[in-house]
Amino acid sequence: MKRELPIYKMIIEENDMDETEVNYVSLVDEPAIDRMWLKFKDNKEFKFQANPERKILTGALMVADLPIYRRDASMGEYYVVFDKANIEKAALKFFRKGYGKNINFMHQEGSTIEGAYMFESFLIDESRGITPPKGFEDLPDGSWVGSVKIDNEAFWKTYVSSDSVMGFSVEGIFGHELEMTEDEKVIQEVIKEING
Repeated sequence: MKRELPIYKMIIEENDMDETEVNYVSLVDEPAIDRMWLKFKDNKEFKFQANPERKILTGALMVADLPIYRRDASMGEYYVVFDKANIEKAALKFFRKGYGKNINFMHQEGSTIEGAYMFESFLIDESRGITPPKGFEDLPDGSWVGSVKIDNEAFWKTYVSSDSVMGFSVEGIFGHELEMTEDEKVIQEVIKEING
């Protein structure tokens, strides 16, 4: 990670009237969070092999405090980070608004996958005894993990069995605020004191 680039903390408001939210989970070939999903092989353990009978994908949806590199025309190069509190708000709002069937392919508009739905979801929360599942032990506290069932045989055969898609990526509308270094925070406090 290049520290000289700005880091923006992404914000989700709890109020349903506010437009900030995660409204889709996309099945993608290269997840920005750099975590591939696990395909269930049998009832006992996770393996990286598909089982056509179960058609279940499990993986990280959002990883707490992971800097994700971005570049666009308006802001240039920067990182975004989702913290534990905002990930929890995102997950709660996602289900409260009934988005469990909002599963699409590669973030393409109009590509909602018929027969795909999230049936399992949890936030890793050590204070509540909710730990990462086997195979995801490196996920930090506050990360969001989900499982998607694919009842669409054609999609599974064409994209999942062929390893054309390898993980989840969330999409939505987010607020943001610039994260400051400790030195920048001290400078801001001094400026506030000077300005009264």
